[in-house]
Amino acid sequence: MAEHIVLVTGVSCFWGAQVAARLLNEPGLHVIGLDAEPPQDALKGLDFIQADVRNSLLPDLIQSEGVQTVCHLAFVESAHPSESAFDINVIGAMKVMSACVLAGVSKIVLKSSTQVYGALPANPAFLAEDHPLNGSRRYGYTRDLVEIEAFCNGFMRQNMARQSPQVKLTVLRFPGIIGPDADTPMTRFLQDPAKPVLLGFNPLLQIIHQADVVSALVHAAMNDVPGVFNVAAEGALPLSKLMGLAGKLAWPVPHPLAYWGVALGGLELAPIELDYLRYPWVGDLSRMKQTLGFVPRYTSAEA
Repeated sequence: MAEHIVLVTGVSCFWGAQVAARLLNEPGLHVIGLDAEPPQDALKGLDFIQADVRNSLLPDLIQSEGVQTVCHLAFVESAHPSESAFDINVIGAMKVMSACVLAGVSKIVLKSSTQVYGALPANPAFLAEDHPLNGSRRYGYTRDLVEIEAFCNGFMRQNMARQSPQVKLTVLRFPGIIGPDADTPMTRFLQDPAKPVLLGFNPLLQIIHQADVVSALVHAAMNDVPGVFNVAAEGALPLSKLMGLAGKLAWPVPHPLAYWGVALGGLELAPIELDYLRYPWVGDLSRMKQTLGFVPRYTSAEA
């Protein structure tokens, strides 16, 4: 039986390297890594190609390699909005998806975040995947993810309009990611002994362990599960409980003062935008269990 060929972008970064390493252990797969920079640690068995995802020759490269599945994980997670990050993140995702269509790829897997829903006082208790994308555009990584997902929505509508859909697109929306090696807004928020929180607000938050993020992405690459899915650990936790389990002290600040301080001092006080520490943004997990067929190994408290 011929090998199934999987291309993973962003292998010089944490998520791309982790997913590629896991896929290399799966039988019957040939894994290709693509990035502008080589992986920091050598991945035995990885067929690495050094190239930018925005390269105009990407469709020819994907087609010549016979790629059938693409895991697009090249993303710059910067809080500060910047044109360079936007170009890599948003333009890069558009280029990759267009290249996949031109090259005849059968499946694309994208990593996103439940932050695309936005944190708003009118949000329902559980946000389904078809909820409008009201994510804040003040922070770079949220703005870029909203732009990417807006493009994905149009991409999926055009794809489904065809009598025989050409590409299966799977988008996984993760909440705050934590773990010993993960560098995320949530881990940056929890790394200090004490952190400002908003006085009088204690929202429920979802989290997920880094190992379950990798497992979910690999699961999506290995199975035909097109669509958009919230993927989070069981058991949303109040912010105060989350910080207590992590051994961190909350430093309550009146919210007008906190917003004023962030505006004056830059983004250093808040790796997570303050609205996301004030209002609900909990994703419904029904489709994760019933359609995606995935259940994280760790509960929120265990993570």
